[in-house]
Amino acid sequence: MKRVDDFRLKFGKKELVPIMIGGMGVDISTAELALEAARLGGIGHISDALIHDVSDRRFDTEFVKGKTKFYKANINNSDKSIIQFDLGHLAEATRLHVGRTMEAKRGDGMVFVNIMEKLTMNAARETLQVRLNSALDAGVDGITLSAGLHLGSFGLMADHPRFRDAKLGIIVSSVRALQLFLRKTARLDRLPDFVVIEGPLAGGHLGFGMDWAQYDLATIVAEIAAYLKAEQLDIPLIAAGGIFTGSDATAFLEHGAAAVQVATRFTVANECGLPAKVKQEYFKASEEDIIVNTISPTGYPMRMLRNTPAIGSGIRPNCEAYGYLLDGNGNCAYITAYNQQIALHPDGKNISVMDKTCLCTHMRNYNCWTCGSLTYRLKDTTRKAADGSYQTLSAEHIFKDYQFSVDNQILLPA
Repeated sequence: MKRVDDFRLKFGKKELVPIMIGGMGVDISTAELALEAARLGGIGHISDALIHDVSDRRFDTEFVKGKTKFYKANINNSDKSIIQFDLGHLAEATRLHVGRTMEAKRGDGMVFVNIMEKLTMNAARETLQVRLNSALDAGVDGITLSAGLHLGSFGLMADHPRFRDAKLGIIVSSVRALQLFLRKTARLDRLPDFVVIEGPLAGGHLGFGMDWAQYDLATIVAEIAAYLKAEQLDIPLIAAGGIFTGSDATAFLEHGAAAVQVATRFTVANECGLPAKVKQEYFKASEEDIIVNTISPTGYPMRMLRNTPAIGSGIRPNCEAYGYLLDGNGNCAYITAYNQQIALHPDGKNISVMDKTCLCTHMRNYNCWTCGSLTYRLKDTTRKAADGSYQTLSAEHIFKDYQFSVDNQILLPA
């Protein structure tokens, strides 16, 4: 009977344990979590979501404070079009977070950074180019392009000296999305080094509509594998979404996937950035507590816990401090929804915005409890204490359970 450790993800001559920990944003996938994956021979992710705030917390910079002070006069203005990110500060924050992580790396594995296209930052092309190239400057092993089609992202890196050296890949949820990406980037004569195929059971933003339940990860992986074979393209495929046990992972590896990306079980790892109280909410969740809604201003459906504090919150838009989702005209779907409620309640009291949420602020404060579809099974991976709390686990314990388990077994902590 095979297990995950019987397989290897191959990048040229380099062989890795075929386990990739997903890039959960706003320092949920911390440097510590990514470094453990790399030490154990797999791939870990950090994320550049709200990178200024992450830098402030980790390195005592004052990027958020400075930006808030600079735009203080605009706080009560519903027009956010003047709010811009300082590209020099963006580059510095990226280099700090990525660079310090890479300096600390040990082991034979790799550390990637997850970079979302949907973080438009009121200057989509300019800010994305800085984020991508600054990560390469800082020596990151690879970049995973997420939350968008990224039709121009390879072009934004094409002149960087590491463009053909770093491992570059993209997350897709359909054959069509991959086809569009490959056609757009064909002129650069540079294929992606890997493709993460994220199915409908994943956590956070989904690459599907609200009809997500009609789709199946195994089917999508098979469709993309068939397409690549027909085109005679040899690109490693990494299956993601709903892979809860080592046996789940092995099934995908036996059917042609080069690796798996996992995240849900690592949300309750000691190294994960979620606060301890939030980890307990994940442990306590039932299957009925896990929902998919459309409150994200990105336009993507989003999976989260039903009792997440972000749902229905009517906080004032915090774009002067953050504003990562502002489009090129300074608009955000939450600002529109918030202003509609202010028009109905001019006194600004007891405001509740149900159809959208201020994703920047709530993610920053860990009040948007995004999760995978199988989060309700986390309680079965650990032990419950006499006081009703659940024991958190080390990332090494979870990683090795994926790597070595068989028969859908889950190794409980000592």
